[in-house]
Amino acid sequence: MADVGRFIDWAKVPAQEIGPGVRIKTPHGANIMLSHVEFDAGASVPAHSHPHEQAGIVLAGRLELTIAGEARVLAPGDAYLIPGGVEHAARPVGGPCRVLDIFSPIREDYAAGRNVYARES
Repeated sequence: MADVGRFIDWAKVPAQEIGPGVRIKTPHGANIMLSHVEFDAGASVPAHSHPHEQAGIVLAGRLELTIAGEARVLAPGDAYLIPGGVEHAARPVGGPCRVLDIFSPIREDYAAGRNVYARES
């Protein structure tokens, strides 16, 4: 990856499936990672934690996000911050959902095409 800025063509970023019905595209720099997440209806990300800070915004659909045991249903434009080490889970509500997550530092597992923090439900 070059040290100068670059534009991201989402259509050219390879997707990886991190669980049944959940796909991510994760372009990144040295210290920050974007993660465009697509949830199919009925999919979920089970409760997990990781050392990375995570912020995000719902782009389309509705998302039930649980952070440290508190659940809320978020709509497009709603945003969140999750400190490193805090347990969280997510699932779409009423159909598919799209979210943009931001991680710092980058998730090395995602950069390597794996997901080592999520547990099986």
